[in-house]
Amino acid sequence: MKPLSATDRYIAKQIAIPLASTLVIAAMLLVLDKMLRLFDFVAAQGGPVSVVWRMLANMLPEYLSLGIPIGLMLGILLGFRKLALSSELDVMRGVGLSPARLLRVPYMYAIALAAVNFAIVGFIQPYARYAYEGLQYELRSGALGASIKVGEFTNLGKQMTLRIEESRDQGRDLHGIFVRVEQKSGQSLAVTAARGTFLGTDDPDTIILRLTDGVLVQRSDKLSSPRILSFSGHDLPIDLPKIENFRGRGDRDRELTLPELVQVGMADKTDVMTRNEVRANFHFRLVEVAMMFLLPLAALAFAIPPKRSTSALGVFLSIVFIVTYHKINQYAEAMGASGRIDPLLALWVPFMAFAALILWMYHVIAHRPGGQPIGALEAVFAKITRWLSKWFRFGRQRLKHNVQM
Repeated sequence: MKPLSATDRYIAKQIAIPLASTLVIAAMLLVLDKMLRLFDFVAAQGGPVSVVWRMLANMLPEYLSLGIPIGLMLGILLGFRKLALSSELDVMRGVGLSPARLLRVPYMYAIALAAVNFAIVGFIQPYARYAYEGLQYELRSGALGASIKVGEFTNLGKQMTLRIEESRDQGRDLHGIFVRVEQKSGQSLAVTAARGTFLGTDDPDTIILRLTDGVLVQRSDKLSSPRILSFSGHDLPIDLPKIENFRGRGDRDRELTLPELVQVGMADKTDVMTRNEVRANFHFRLVEVAMMFLLPLAALAFAIPPKRSTSALGVFLSIVFIVTYHKINQYAEAMGASGRIDPLLALWVPFMAFAALILWMYHVIAHRPGGQPIGALEAVFAKITRWLSKWFRFGRQRLKHNVQM
């Protein structure tokens, strides 16, 4: 492979900064949207805040698989747009650099990021998704040691009720404790204590609630009156509720790696519905990665505005383009999984249609003098912009006239 020329290194620098920026911004926007919902979910389940970060970490591969194509598209687009607006792109083409030659560096980015995305969607994301589902299950079942809600009565099993007035040091120091225990023998215990703390034991299904400075009231049918005891220290064992083991990985197609999808899809024992779901998910992942090899061509077509224009319509259309493609693939995957359409046709026919559109756009921008694949839209956009500018100018003048009167 030939070493990069000074022009290639310059183009690589122009692309690198917007590519990294848009990738980080896209991933962070997706993470922030999910973070708010996770905080609400964890708070409703009474779980520790730390589990939110663990769940977000397991969702990050899925967000990167969406953010990488967007970052690649906008990185190349903004890089070439900057070259076009400064007339550097015209100079490069004037000295004999063809559009295909100018795309050498963008395709290096595309191949590298496509390999990363293939590894994510094919092998990393299934394991991360399974870990995320496992955390959800453990949080709902209480296996993560969900916190006791302060100021509320909490049932620990069928025989014990606990209430805590105040919690300090992240639940290690408890104050104002009330405990009521119903025993099978007909006895009941009511305990109040000034302080307490939870301690672990050798038995993972049992913990100790160590109470300090309290009063214990014991009632029983065999006792004529309640027995009242004061104590400076008392250990109360608590049996944790039994928790079933989480299901094994692979119950859902999104938790299977690409080789596992192929294996399940080709197995004789696989029913028709499962085979359609597995095949649809397999082709969905492939077409998402395959489109990345066409994004440099689309980015170049969207990047170059009309002469003597700084219109940003191409940036907007590129985002609409890639989001629309992703949503169509999601719909096609659902259609293929339901068996209405063969998954191969459902996913690859839209890909071929978008590929044909991208190739036509690239042909116009690269091989037709003054060609502008979105020229008609640019003209309409320019007219709308001028109309809005006149309307706002008229409104501002009218408001200024009314104020002076």
